[in-house]
Amino acid sequence: MTDNIIKVGMADVNCTKHPGVLVTLGLGSCVGIALYDIKIKTIGLAHIMLPWSHQAKNNANRAKFADTGILLLLEKMSEAGASLKNIVAKLAGGAQMFSFSGNSDMIRIGQRNVEATKEVLQQLRIPVISEDTGGNYGRTIEFYSEDGRLMIKTIGHGIKYI
Repeated sequence: MTDNIIKVGMADVNCTKHPGVLVTLGLGSCVGIALYDIKIKTIGLAHIMLPWSHQAKNNANRAKFADTGILLLLEKMSEAGASLKNIVAKLAGGAQMFSFSGNSDMIRIGQRNVEATKEVLQQLRIPVISEDTGGNYGRTIEFYSEDGRLMIKTIGHGIKYI
């Protein structure tokens, strides 16, 4: 294991070179976007809360949104030596934490976060190689630079690696 464990908060991004671990807690409807440069073992993690920055009045925090958070994370990873052509993605979160009657899109925030994330990654030609999204339960994730493993811990669903 490594001593280089970095916490990524809600509406936050961070990256680190190998050896390192990025951790984020409490992904409910939020999405954890884990990016891995397979050549140099640099990892990046974004904890986004909302899909699109242009749909919000207060959009000053770029890390809060899928569209601007992914770009911010890629900027940081590029500064650390990562190359877009070597990056793959793993996703976790995007749960529907509460049940509501009705079909309002505004309520389906988890699903909308996942859809926006995938759309942005597709535009950037970053492949999503695995994901653990949806459901109605929260997740805590740990992302390892050694091999790009993403550990997902859930209450009632155990621990798994993707």
